[in-house]
Amino acid sequence: MLFNSFEFLVFFIVVTIAYYKLPHRYRWMLLLASSCYFYMAFVPIYILILAGTIVIDYFAGIYIENSNKKRKLLLLYASLIANIGILVVFKYYNFFIENISLFLSGLGYTNPIPYLSILLPIGLSFHTFQAMSYTIEVYRGRQKAEKHFGYYALYVMFYPQLVAGPIERPQNILHQLKTPAVYKENEVVKGLQIMLWGVFKKVVVADRLGVLVDAVYADPSGHSGLSNLVATLFFSIEIYCDFSGYSDIAIGTAKCLGIDLMKNFNVPYISKSITEFWQRWHISLSTWFRDYLYIPLGGSRVSQLKIIRNIFIVFIISGIWHGANWTFVVWGAIHGFLVALERLTKRIKFPASNKLVNAAKILFTFLLVSCTWVFFRARSLTDAGEVFKAVFTDLHINKASISDCIILMTGDSTSLSHFIICISVIFFMLFMEFKTRLSDRPIFSDGSRKQFAFYTFLLFLTLFFGYFKNTSFIYFQF
Repeated sequence: MLFNSFEFLVFFIVVTIAYYKLPHRYRWMLLLASSCYFYMAFVPIYILILAGTIVIDYFAGIYIENSNKKRKLLLLYASLIANIGILVVFKYYNFFIENISLFLSGLGYTNPIPYLSILLPIGLSFHTFQAMSYTIEVYRGRQKAEKHFGYYALYVMFYPQLVAGPIERPQNILHQLKTPAVYKENEVVKGLQIMLWGVFKKVVVADRLGVLVDAVYADPSGHSGLSNLVATLFFSIEIYCDFSGYSDIAIGTAKCLGIDLMKNFNVPYISKSITEFWQRWHISLSTWFRDYLYIPLGGSRVSQLKIIRNIFIVFIISGIWHGANWTFVVWGAIHGFLVALERLTKRIKFPASNKLVNAAKILFTFLLVSCTWVFFRARSLTDAGEVFKAVFTDLHINKASISDCIILMTGDSTSLSHFIICISVIFFMLFMEFKTRLSDRPIFSDGSRKQFAFYTFLLFLTLFFGYFKNTSFIYFQF
């Protein structure tokens, strides 16, 4: 069930009303049943996989808490292997087999191991990492094992963030699920406003930009250098609005139920370095890798060489986490190289910061990130090479190349006005996003006429300019 569908709107209204009508002791049942229904709306049979990991981790947590140190570690390893094993089979098995086949064919042999005709369960990487954080925290003694099976299952399956995060920690969510929520009109209104902003970013900005991006990246060599450049820059905005839009809807939905989820984005495109970018982008995943991989490897408390090693390990695994394709490995490796390079050169004295220098740093970082997104979006390394080839060897700004961009986005070369309106709406989104995120304040004062007028206008823009084709969210594939 997509957040940007009419079915979800009905589902959300019914569940939220029923939630506040029910006594607190029955609410977990409603939310768990609703979350199961929400997940099964995609591929029903995969609920069994999720159920299996929930049972394993539920008992693992209890036994870890009540065992001695040696046994605790064995139980933790068993839980992690079960979770990672399922992830490997469904997400990476065919990728490994494909590469083994290529290697053997180069030697003149045939790979006898068959491919599996299986679909990747939606959101598998997200709820796997959330489940793993629970057993790790119980092992470390930072979280008591949850004895109530229903609440633990709900922690993993809480529908607002089940499919694409934020990846929560048990310390933040479990106690909120158990705390009786009292209906507060101002909190529900805030939640609805956050949801509307997320929907606006998804259907008005991301999905509309995606029309051009999808067309160009489907055949990079068949389009001009300008079209490839525009598509690459558009994808930077598309993936941000798509993913942060999902997070906003998730956060807003949870807030309507009296539950606060963690912030997942903090205006990443104003970053002055790649390191800062990763402190602002997909925060729940970045902090997960920091706490459960980077620090256990030694973090920054080891030699410089080992720090660089740790950085590369984290980013390459992050790339693999995103997808079973060499493009994601390269994407992660490039970010690892850039973060490592920034660490090695941080003692070099650069010009004193001022508005102009900061603006240059922000622009340079954005362009660097946009270049790396090419590998993230391209279907193969060959396609990624075609994008760069077109941009650097065939970049001509003329009537034909401009018309190509307009046709790709609007379907009509004469729709210049429509193209301009779309771009204007995008800049409006970016301005309001930066304005509110930087100040960390709501748009206008709560309950004011200006606030009501703004969100009414936002709803009008969403309905009028929205691309309502039930387009899936980009991160659903991970």
